[in-house]
Amino acid sequence: MTSEANSHRPAPTELVLLDVGGPIYDDAVYRDALLRATRELAETEIDRETFQRVYDGQRQRQAGSLRTAVAEHFLTPGDRRGLSDLAESYWEYPPSALYPEVVPTLRTLAGRYRLAVVANQRELVVKALRRDGIAEHIDVWAISETVGAEKPDPAIFRYALDRAGVPAERAVHVGNRLDTDVRGAKRVGLRSVWITRGEAPPEPTEAQLAEPDAVIRSLDELPAVLERLEGTAS
Repeated sequence: MTSEANSHRPAPTELVLLDVGGPIYDDAVYRDALLRATRELAETEIDRETFQRVYDGQRQRQAGSLRTAVAEHFLTPGDRRGLSDLAESYWEYPPSALYPEVVPTLRTLAGRYRLAVVANQRELVVKALRRDGIAEHIDVWAISETVGAEKPDPAIFRYALDRAGVPAERAVHVGNRLDTDVRGAKRVGLRSVWITRGEAPPEPTEAQLAEPDAVIRSLDELPAVLERLEGTAS
């Protein structure tokens, strides 16, 4: 291989950043917490099917807040803050929300990379990650409640990179939203892997699928994708 070819080869990955909802836990937990909070604030029964249509419509757009969209449709824009706070109070991941391939995949990844959690979550989520055998594989924590910044704010990504001592070009972020995860990562020079479950759109478009560096459907596809991103796989 020529020196010119080497100069264009991607930098080897040292750090893999992971979102929590989507890559690790089923986002249906948050959806159900949001529905419960919406019904409570509306003081009326809200049909689950109608709620799901609004929720899915916002997922499909991949821009803007799910909480804002729900508040505007079922409540008032001014209820957004109260809805968010109430939904978060109901938002806890049970063991059953953990995707079955996550722990085996993290064991594989931990043998090759340092791992970070970068998530718009309350600090409480760390308890669930410890309970389910995730925390033991995590080297760096960037939880929004602790950091004081939420994705797509570059500050939360830079916090994780600084704690790891790894430059952006040697890191890859894995998440299930284009607006907060893929576009947020791109703003700081990170490569991105989009996992198309949870808050990903129900029917990703070709344009959406072209935004990240790679697309996966479940976390067990990630090790091979990381190899491809480094140009080490055929």
